[in-house]
Amino acid sequence: MATRKIGPALAAGCTVILKPASETPLTAYAMARLGAEAGVPPGVVNVLTTTQPGPVTSAMLADPRVRKLSFTGSTGVGRTLLAEAAKTVVSCSMELGGNAPFVVFDDADLSAALDGAMVAKMRNGGEACTAANRFYVQSGIHDAFVQGLTERMAALKLGKGYDPETQCGPMITTKAVQKIDRLVTEAKERGARATTGGAPMEGHGYYYPPTVLENVPTDASLAHEEIFGPVAAIYRFETEEEAIRLANDTEYGLAAYVYSQDIMRAMRVGRGIETGMVGINRGLMSDPAAPFGGAKQSGLGREGGVTGILEFMEPKYFAVEF
Repeated sequence: MATRKIGPALAAGCTVILKPASETPLTAYAMARLGAEAGVPPGVVNVLTTTQPGPVTSAMLADPRVRKLSFTGSTGVGRTLLAEAAKTVVSCSMELGGNAPFVVFDDADLSAALDGAMVAKMRNGGEACTAANRFYVQSGIHDAFVQGLTERMAALKLGKGYDPETQCGPMITTKAVQKIDRLVTEAKERGARATTGGAPMEGHGYYYPPTVLENVPTDASLAHEEIFGPVAAIYRFETEEEAIRLANDTEYGLAAYVYSQDIMRAMRVGRGIETGMVGINRGLMSDPAAPFGGAKQSGLGREGGVTGILEFMEPKYFAVEF
């Protein structure tokens, strides 16, 4: 993620202070070292780590030399940063939370939809802002989709991140596992059924097994909070209009996925869903040349391509008379 900020910032002529998440500082240092080896002058790309991000960020935003804040993280933290940046009118780009719907119509290629679902759901173990969380499946294909996804999720091999045979690694913290368990437990108490997984692993505090839930109530917390883990919640729908309404029933609007062999319908549904990005018949949409970003509470601005560079620039207009 840091490259998507540092690259366009340097291309626009900016120097950079990178403050990585306190849980993941080492990659940032490795990137800074690679930058130095590639010829980035001293002081152009700087890494600042801290266990007290609030005071450090406030101090940086209060400095008049800071002209831009680009943040990737939760919507809650993004709101706090926007309020802090407003004090000095610092331009902000925000890549915030997501709660991506994955819509499967009856005429979809079932095998392709399951392939895409596994990519969209399980990349990074579900710890991705673009992860598919809410699977809306039309009635005619619903049962087959549930069975297929259950089989694939149950077959994943859990293990340590550095083991080449691992297909689903640990979550980032015990707190993350506790959040996932809270959302799943509440959904089950309200009538959802786990077809695989559905409970923490005894003695493995950082792991949560790949989980599929069906019959999830649309008003369960699981339907409205970002899961950020290997949990697929499946809902049944009947009509195109219902699918769009359910997909939009969230404060987030980052990514959405639509599967149908009727491309015109897929495009129509994609236009109706309030998101910044839509993947049609594919479970991976990110591309360095494409604008990455969301709508509603999922953020402000875009990363990637020409649009991403413009985020670090100010337009200037000259009116000249000779």
